[in-house]
Amino acid sequence: THNLPPGLEYLNQLDRIIIHQQVELLEAILGTETSSKYEIKNHLGQRVYFAVEENGCFDRNLCSPIRSFTIRIADNTGREVITVNRPLRCNSCWFPCFLQELEVQSPPGTIVGYVVQNWDPFLPKFTIQNESKEDVLKIIGPYATCGCFEDVDFEVKALNEMSTIGKISKYWSGFVNNVFTNTANFGIQVPVDLDVRIKAVIIGACFLIDLMFFENSLDGL
Repeated sequence: THNLPPGLEYLNQLDRIIIHQQVELLEAILGTETSSKYEIKNHLGQRVYFAVEENGCFDRNLCSPIRSFTIRIADNTGREVITVNRPLRCNSCWFPCFLQELEVQSPPGTIVGYVVQNWDPFLPKFTIQNESKEDVLKIIGPYATCGCFEDVDFEVKALNEMSTIGKISKYWSGFVNNVFTNTANFGIQVPVDLDVRIKAVIIGACFLIDLMFFENSLDGL
């Protein structure tokens, strides 16, 4: 474990991660998009990390959900351990040359991987890459991301897209809560022995999936 990025040692023992967006009262009452804040927890509900989105008010209110952002993830001591950077890019299947890409650093300043959107006319598809931009895993979503009050699963697959090793799930936590607060609740399931650097990249992929597919949904799905 001495070779792990500082602050990621705890990920070494996790195979389930919960990401819960904190409710912002101003956003709930006025409908104004504020900087998102998240708690990242283990399967027992214990907070492991705390995440804060950084960007401008213009980006949040006029460019959402294609807005650029930096998400800073800190441990319980306040030390920043993961930085997630997303540039402003179009979000359309008609622009396959300008698809989404996200960079994950741990510790800040050291790249550990990327999330790259793959063009597909029907399915949401992404590739998880390591720091050398070598393909490691695939993420494939469903035809429709509106689950009609059901959880929505994005499967984490091997590169051949045949075997599933995990998933990123959008949890439906209740119609009234989600309509008025639009909070995000996600679960990540991965093999416990997966490289912690790749686990950190998958956490970054979860934030990207949230903004691309669930940011403006009325039912929060």
